[in-house]
Order: sequence, then C-alpha cells, then structure tokens
Amino acid sequence: MKKDEEKIDVLEKIANGITWWIGSIPSLIAHTIFFITSFLLPLLKIVEFDKMLLILTTVVSLEAIYLAIFIQMSVNKSHEKIEDIQEDIEDIQEDIEEISEDIEEISEDIEEINEDIEDIQEDIEEINEDEEDEDHNERAKNVMLKSHVNSNKNEIKALKDQIAELQNMIDQLKKD
Repeated sequence: MKKDEEKIDVLEKIANGITWWIGSIPSLIAHTIFFITSFLLPLLKIVEFDKMLLILTTVVSLEAIYLAIFIQMSVNKSHEKIEDIQEDIEDIQEDIEEISEDIEEISEDIEEINEDIEDIQEDIEEINEDEEDEDHNERAKNVMLKSHVNSNKNEIKALKDQIAELQNMIDQLKKD
C-alpha cells in the first residue's frame, strides 16, 4: 500500500515538473529549436519532407495528449487544495460564531454585575443614612467599600469596552 502511494507521489512530482517545464522559457526555446531543425532537415535534403511532417505530426500529437493529461492532473490537485481551504474557512466561520455567542453572554453577565453593584451602592447609601451616628471607623469602612465598588465599576466599564472592540473585530472578520 505504501509503495503504491510512493509511486503515485513520484509520478505526481514528475507530472508537476513537466507541467512547470512546459510553461517555461527553456521549453519555448527547446521547442523552437526542435521545429526549426525539423524544417531544416528536408531543406538540407537529409530527410524527405513527407517523412519529416509525418514524424513531426506524430510527435506533436503525442506531446499534446500527454500535456493535456499533465495539465488535468494539476487542475485536479488545485481543486483538492481549494476544497481543503473551503473546509478551513467554514471551520473558522463556525469558530467566529461561537466567539460571538460567548461575547454576548459575557456582555449579559457584565450588565448583571453592574446592576448588582448599583444595588450594593444603594444599600451602602441606606446604611450610611441609617447610621449617621456611627463612629468614624465604620464610616471609613463604608467609604473604602464605595471606592472599591467604583473601582470595580471602572474595571467593568473597561471590560465592556474590550468586549465591544472584540465584537467589532468579529463583525469585521465576518464581513471579510
């Protein structure tokens, strides 16, 4: 089984090399020299004109048949590569959709956290109003708690901004 695959790989490499060579400048030069030589042989009376045309026609026909086969092999190989790329693109699109869904869920979680923070701030304000006679240590604790809440709010806002930026990038990727 491996030997068959190795033989096929070798044949494909040969076919790709021939196809590449046929489309090159050295091939153009070699064919031009071959055709000039073919037409010079009858002029120099080395070969009869009819025999030269018969041989030239046969050689050119065989070359055309093999070139068509080699070119079709290259087209088939390119088509396989394109199909692989299309599958990769579909996988990437699925990944982008999953990331979008995750970002939406994170955005909802952040909104819930913001609501909880607002509730906590309201509770703190109520506690402060109810306990105006509280000693300075308790007031200091409340102020610190508020500052932590505000700090958390800023962090959450920064997270929201990052999520919005990621969402924009995903939308751009979807467009591309």
